[in-house]
Amino acid sequence: MNIDRIQEKLEILADAAKYDVSCSSSGGNRKNKNGGLGDSHASGICHSYTEDGRCVSLLKILLTNHCIYDCAYCVSRKSNDIKRAAFTVEEVVDLTINFYRRNFIEGLFLSSGIFTDSDTTMERLVRVAKKLRTEHKFNGYIHLKSIPGASDEIMREAGLYADRLSVNLEIPTEKGLKLLAPEKSHSEMIKPMTYVKNELILYKDERKIFKKVPKFAPAGQSTQMIVGATDETDFKIIKVADHFYKNFNLKRVYYSGYVPMLEDARLPSIHSQVPMVRENRLYQADWLMRFYGFKADEILDRSNPFLDLEVDPKLAWSLRHLEQFPVNVNTAPKEMLLRIPGVGTKSVRKILMARKFQKLNLDHLKKIGVAINRAKYFVEFESHNVFTNFIDHQNFRKIILDTTKSKFTSPFSEQLTLF
Repeated sequence: MNIDRIQEKLEILADAAKYDVSCSSSGGNRKNKNGGLGDSHASGICHSYTEDGRCVSLLKILLTNHCIYDCAYCVSRKSNDIKRAAFTVEEVVDLTINFYRRNFIEGLFLSSGIFTDSDTTMERLVRVAKKLRTEHKFNGYIHLKSIPGASDEIMREAGLYADRLSVNLEIPTEKGLKLLAPEKSHSEMIKPMTYVKNELILYKDERKIFKKVPKFAPAGQSTQMIVGATDETDFKIIKVADHFYKNFNLKRVYYSGYVPMLEDARLPSIHSQVPMVRENRLYQADWLMRFYGFKADEILDRSNPFLDLEVDPKLAWSLRHLEQFPVNVNTAPKEMLLRIPGVGTKSVRKILMARKFQKLNLDHLKKIGVAINRAKYFVEFESHNVFTNFIDHQNFRKIILDTTKSKFTSPFSEQLTLF
């Protein structure tokens, strides 16, 4: 093995993979057995993120950056003059095993440029996963990027060896995709997503009947959308995400702010960059839909199509609906408690349990872990709210911003203390 050449390939193909953020390693439950290597049970996966939020707990690489497509937004586009490289199946397997044994990684995230055709590319990715599982008894986490256009037979095999599968929508709308990647279509991307969704349902039903049913993508599937390469509004983006959550049972939708790197008249200026805070707000809006009971149309609408970059989406909703507040913490239903700024899902569970035994006050909420600096303006404990009675609602927004620093939270703080 030429160590220098492998190192050069690794540098090229790891760098090319950094723009794909849909590599969370959560949700796997593949336990070690028969003296195998690794364990992707949820408690066995460690998460490490760089300052800009990129996941580094996995060996995250492309099989190759050779590609037959010329997508305007992609650094690996065929017309881009960059260094090209390709791993063999054996090289990826050896790297994964060696890095795991040296405690550098907990699993593998493997994507690829599309070479020759979709089936050939996907088959090569599946061979890596199959070799790890069957020959090396590797039970660590494996995330494979599904290749649009790959056959159902290959997708089925991928699901049997990978913990998670994902197909990137890339651009939120078909119109935007046709502008920047005219050779691609959302219909081709949706086909493998539909297949995986149906297989997940089938395997779940079969497990109710038969004891020994093989795992099929136990960590589900995810997707990613590029934000800011085209002119879609935040409202359109979260509506698209909402559609895929409801109709494809996705585990996650990831949002990646477009990073200018190529001169192209179809793209934003090379000197402009999507603010990281916009990416942050989309993740927060996503969190509201998934865990807080908000509908996409509540967060934004056509008359208000962009997320407020100064305040998080829950606070923005609350400021638009002051008639819903204050909320009586001791009597309000769970659904309304979840809408109080500064109150997260764990805090709501604690509130519902604690109020069975005593009347709660502000000190209790503080001990529970509620962000009092903002929640205090939206709650009451007796017949009236001593806080909002004296607030000029025209200055309400300014008062809250002056008394909280949560708007400076890191863009990838998904536990969202803002809520």
